[in-house]
Amino acid sequence: PQLLRDAVSRYGPRDAVIFPDARLSYYDLDRAVDALATGFLALGLETGDRVGIWSPNRLEWVLTQFATARIGVGRGNINPADRLSELEYALNKVGCKALVMARSFKSSEYLKMVRTLAPELDGAEKGRLQAARLPQLRHVIVMGEAEDDAGCWRFDEVSSLGGPAQQLRLPKID
Repeated sequence: PQLLRDAVSRYGPRDAVIFPDARLSYYDLDRAVDALATGFLALGLETGDRVGIWSPNRLEWVLTQFATARIGVGRGNINPADRLSELEYALNKVGCKALVMARSFKSSEYLKMVRTLAPELDGAEKGRLQAARLPQLRHVIVMGEAEDDAGCWRFDEVSSLGGPAQQLRLPKID
C-alpha cells in the first residue's frame, strides 16, 4: 500500500495503467483501489482472510491485487488454465473466503465451473455461500456484465458497497 501511495504522490496525473477499455491515472487508480478495498471490508473481509483471483490480465485483476494488499488480505492467484479439480484444490488449500473471477476465458466457462463445484450458489444469498466442496468460500465476485449471477456479486457492485465506516477504517489498517 505504501508503494502505491508513494507513486500517487510522485506521479499523480500520469497514466498508471492502460487497458484496451480503460486508462487510469495514478490518482484514478488510487481512488478505484480504495473503493474496492472498502467494498471488500463491507463484505466482511478482514486482515488475514484470503481472496482468490481467477482471471487473465485485466483492470479488475490489478485493482484486486492492490485492494487486497491495502487491507491486509492475502491473495491467491489461480492459473487461468486451471480446470475443476485444480480450482477446487487451490481454493481449499489457500482457504479462500472470496473468489474474484472473470466470467470466462477462451474456451473455459469459469462461472459454470464454479457452479459445478458449488451448486449451492444458485440458491445462496450473496455473501452467504455454504458449499460442501468449498467450505470456506462465502463470496463469488464476477467481472463484467451481469448475466446469470444468482448468488454472485458483480465486481462493480462490490466497489460501490463501502461507506463511511469502511473508509474510516482504511488508514487504521496499515
